[in-house]
Amino acid sequence: MNILNVYLEPATYDVDYEDLHYVRNLVFVEEQGIAPELEFDDQDRQCHHVIARDVDHRPIGTGRLSPEGKIGRMAVLAQWRGQGVGASLLRALLEKARGLGMAQVTANAQTSALGFYQKYGFTAEGVAFLEAGIPHQSVRLTLQPLHKPLRATPKSRPASVDAERLESVESTLAATRQLIDGARRQLYIYSRDLEYSLYGQNTVVEALKQFALRSRNGGVQIIIQDPASLQGQTHPVLVLAQKLSSYFLLRTPEESEEQANLSAFVINDADGYLFRLLGDRFEGHWSPNLPARNRQLREEFERLWQRSRPCSEFRALGL
Repeated sequence: MNILNVYLEPATYDVDYEDLHYVRNLVFVEEQGIAPELEFDDQDRQCHHVIARDVDHRPIGTGRLSPEGKIGRMAVLAQWRGQGVGASLLRALLEKARGLGMAQVTANAQTSALGFYQKYGFTAEGVAFLEAGIPHQSVRLTLQPLHKPLRATPKSRPASVDAERLESVESTLAATRQLIDGARRQLYIYSRDLEYSLYGQNTVVEALKQFALRSRNGGVQIIIQDPASLQGQTHPVLVLAQKLSSYFLLRTPEESEEQANLSAFVINDADGYLFRLLGDRFEGHWSPNLPARNRQLREEFERLWQRSRPCSEFRALGL
């Protein structure tokens, strides 16, 4: 199985309607003959959606999870079946359900796909029935709750650490690695082009990988100002983001004023930060724990994130 050229991302019905409609129309309406008014229902707006895309950012698979914990509308384009896309969609929806605290999920599986659901622990309930003229079987899966550590006695917050100046790539590299290692569940990176001399280094890439693997309900949010400049490169962070697509979200600013910003920074959720006034240079300042400065940069990042769009440019990178 090789699905390295596929990545998943959460979808919003209002924003991603055309892509969700495209896949489901091809699979359910055209291929299976289901009436459009049955396929596209009022519940779509209330559901959590996930979408699979190819390297050219084209939609190839979808699935949804209702507020009541029902998985449905699982669809993969014919040419992509048998390559693990459906399994990735299902795992993503199960992770979403666990993250929402759901104790179980259900589905009305087409009987031809019953074995697929049983492979992931679903059990059949009741007798088969017809839905939209197609034989279906109700299935159910009890979810293992996410591990919650025992509540410890609250500890006093560590004392703030005065900012320290950075004057070389070596010191900036070491500080960046320390911020990644010190992150709990979230990491935020703002960069013009993921400077290779910093984010292309093995120690930083490995630190990002280990952080993603241990942050089960968190991840890395990255704003890249100039993603087109990465064309023709095989950037190790982008490769990592593709392999661990559930943990990495990438966006780029749309406003020209924000695209012209020359600064760069990285912050974590443990009050650490690193700021460089010029992203193509390594002079700056940082602290592993300076809440006031961290909060200021976090608010700036959130503002930029809301005004940015997903990095569709990477469809041209062959990643």
